[in-house]
Amino acid sequence: MLVIGLTGNIGAGKSAVARHFASWGAVLIDADALARDAVARGTPAFAAIAARWGAAVIAPDGTLDRPALRRVVFANAAERAALDAIVHPEVARRRGSAIEQAAARGDQLVVCDIPLLFEADLADTVDAIVLVDAPRDVRLARLVRDRGLSDPDAAAMADAQWPSEAKRARADWVIDNDGTPAALELRARTVFNALRDRAVSA
Repeated sequence: MLVIGLTGNIGAGKSAVARHFASWGAVLIDADALARDAVARGTPAFAAIAARWGAAVIAPDGTLDRPALRRVVFANAAERAALDAIVHPEVARRRGSAIEQAAARGDQLVVCDIPLLFEADLADTVDAIVLVDAPRDVRLARLVRDRGLSDPDAAAMADAQWPSEAKRARADWVIDNDGTPAALELRARTVFNALRDRAVSA
């Protein structure tokens, strides 16, 4: 079984590539989905977050107010580190369980969608790394257009991640997403075929 780490800075288009990979037959393990489950109401991580940041990050329905928490942690590196220390271990546990289940099923190609693969020091936990990248100004424009973020919020989220250049140097494959959706699909398919061939021979 081949375990791939799929990553990319926010706004690069990683989620689109993940959807393509899944539609072509890869088992997809989504870190964002694992993180949402990890901080759901009633979990230990939710309790730890509520204890540290209080009612300001709890929505009226009693769930986590993710935008409010994002504003707190992306404005302060120490706060972001505190959140990571709460959430990352639980996400890693859930990811490990999902990988074990894939191995037990005999799956050949597992793609772990991990936005903070490098930042969380997880590069050595996967067999190979695929980076989805786009120029910074393109990524920021997408965040403002598609997610409704302000320019300062978009910049803060981008600045909280490693620069693309550092990630490109450590990736095994790079998919540039600086054109049309059709161009992205074609580039993603080329990389997927290489991954599938490597998984078969692994």
